[in-house]
Amino acid sequence: MDIKPELIRLADPKYRTFSSGLIPGADNMIGVRIPDLRDLAKRIAAGDWKKYLKEATDDSFEEIMLQGLVIGYAKGQPDEIIAALKYFIPKIDNWSINDSTAMGLKIVTKHQDTFWKFIQPYLDSNKEFFVRFGVVMLLSYYVDEKHISAVLERLDTITHDGYYVKMAVAWAVSVCYVKFPEITHVYLENSTLDNVTYNKAIQKICESYRADEEAKTILRGMKRK
Repeated sequence: MDIKPELIRLADPKYRTFSSGLIPGADNMIGVRIPDLRDLAKRIAAGDWKKYLKEATDDSFEEIMLQGLVIGYAKGQPDEIIAALKYFIPKIDNWSINDSTAMGLKIVTKHQDTFWKFIQPYLDSNKEFFVRFGVVMLLSYYVDEKHISAVLERLDTITHDGYYVKMAVAWAVSVCYVKFPEITHVYLENSTLDNVTYNKAIQKICESYRADEEAKTILRGMKRK
């Protein structure tokens, strides 16, 4: 399937200029808005999505983003989706494609145990976006009663020094705090996160309108020097 003409038809030069400035490394952007990419991904996913993924080219930001979105919309068994992800994840080289793909995998909600096992090696990887992919999966699908303790424990084991890993871990901790403030507060008191990630997590919690003001005051006093 040659989708490049469709992408060019949907392109908006002004949007390209705006978006490329927000996504470091995305200098191969055509300029298609995400809602339009999602609509196209749904159409592709409704057909022979495996054939599309096998033949898809990686010449632009949108072509790679589209593949990640298609995997999210595809109707398949967990092993089929995982096989597609294993082939796709090495293509990720920016936060936008990473997060859109991870957060679009709604199949995970019905197969948490299977995907929990799948993401573990990514969390231990030395590749920045492998780790970020795993972390965004954690914050998207596993901050619940069953997994909260395991999520916090796993976040504390991540030592990758990449900026996009640190920001994702901080984001994940803030999500944990909003949903489970007491257990996450205890975690922060004992966390071995590096100072940058730890302080960024507290900053993100304090920026959330869902955390109460008294808790924010206490948290600000917990920041590391």
